[in-house]
Amino acid sequence: MTRVHADLAISADGFSTGPNQTEEAPFGDIAPEVVAGWMFDHPDENRAEIDAIVAAKAFIMGRNMFGPVRGEWTGDWRGWWGPEPPYHGPVFVLTHYPRQPLEMDGGTTFHFVTDGVESAMAQARDAAGDGDISIAGGAETTNQFLAAGLIDVLRLHVVPLTLGYAGRTDVVRVFEGVPPLQFTSSTVRATPHVTHVTYQLH
Repeated sequence: MTRVHADLAISADGFSTGPNQTEEAPFGDIAPEVVAGWMFDHPDENRAEIDAIVAAKAFIMGRNMFGPVRGEWTGDWRGWWGPEPPYHGPVFVLTHYPRQPLEMDGGTTFHFVTDGVESAMAQARDAAGDGDISIAGGAETTNQFLAAGLIDVLRLHVVPLTLGYAGRTDVVRVFEGVPPLQFTSSTVRATPHVTHVTYQLH
């Protein structure tokens, strides 16, 4: 049976990126290692969680997760991951602007979805078959799927620091604008650089 997972690396106060995202700065004003150093610098101690993030058969992400380009697609932006992204399967990118599918090395194809989260989920279900679907971020996209009741498992990877962005309108925090949720169970695993919290929904 297909399950929908969402993974998000966040600060202790709920932020996954800073403001001012650019092609050179995918995490905005904060350095990548601030919230994702546990993946980049300490992969062995977090191997199970890293492997689980990319174990799905289809993926959905927001446009900001795919890249910093705003408005109509211009140029040939192909994501931050180089010629072979880690997904190795279909990725459905939420956007307001159409773009032809983008085939990458290693089996990843980015499909650009202009008609909302329900359409992206339907396309991902078709692509995944009996496999799982991953909501790959960022926080705003995760919140949309939480609000729509479309996530079965939420995995938060919480780093031990705060970013202090509360009240700003140019960054989004996890659970912002999401109705109250009931988690049926949760698990916690801590490593020296991050605490992995898994919530079961529904």
